[in-house]
Amino acid sequence: MRIIEILNRKEMSMSFEVFPPKKETSFENVLAASGKIASLNPSFMSVTYGAGGGTSKHTQKLASEIEHKYGVPMLAHLTCISSSKDTVHERIADLREAGIENIMALRGDIPSNMIGVDSSRWDYHYAVELISEIKSIYPECCIGAACYPEVHPESVNQRDDIKHLKEKVDAGADFLTTQMVFDNNLFFNFLYKLREAGVTVPVLPGIMPITNGNQVERAIKLSGSYMPSRFRTIVDRFGSDPDAMMQAGIAYATDQIIDLYANGITNVHVYSMNKPEVAEGISRNLSSILGREYK
Repeated sequence: MRIIEILNRKEMSMSFEVFPPKKETSFENVLAASGKIASLNPSFMSVTYGAGGGTSKHTQKLASEIEHKYGVPMLAHLTCISSSKDTVHERIADLREAGIENIMALRGDIPSNMIGVDSSRWDYHYAVELISEIKSIYPECCIGAACYPEVHPESVNQRDDIKHLKEKVDAGADFLTTQMVFDNNLFFNFLYKLREAGVTVPVLPGIMPITNGNQVERAIKLSGSYMPSRFRTIVDRFGSDPDAMMQAGIAYATDQIIDLYANGITNVHVYSMNKPEVAEGISRNLSSILGREYK
């Protein structure tokens, strides 16, 4: 099923992201964890893509196996920055053949060995080019794109950032998913600016449950996300106690999601970090709100 069809229902829903293994020997463990998350009946699941396409085969395999075994619509990530057109066309064809109808089109991070290298001969420089490519050779595919409520690290300012987001939508992106957000007010403000700029596609807030104190600095480094003082206080108080931090992190993420639903946001995307216990904890907390039962 195409994800835009799910989003257009405007019913409250929750989706989860998982990441593929770096090594084939770890595939079954990741599949088992992803299967437990799939059994929670999310609206869809996404599978990330390693830098430089390092996990491309595992991304496709994991997405395909989950969709066929559990019937959960899958969104496969695809990056383009270090890939040739032939490689990208091949990966799109592989996803299409595997029955994956949804692709998250991303530029991706520039591999460390390519930083500073002359990029004039690269086939792709921006995600918008990949979106146009997917649209031209796989027109029935549903395309997702990423957005940064707190401005993309490489953008001059938010106005410029939103201008490029509109270009992605005009090129064929059906919906947007944000980087991790820890302060809902930042998301609401960003959404207002998007609508004002004429970007009308669904925008899913990305929620990252921080269940380990060590995740905080890494999350900030990866996304540049603002950490509210309320959240930092929670980490300071419970970060050294794994069980307490797990419970507090799930509670904080749950509170964020409830606030989003209460303010009219119908679709939320949760970065599960391949942790079934985290996905289940949040799902149980929202069971009555989402109209589901968990045994």
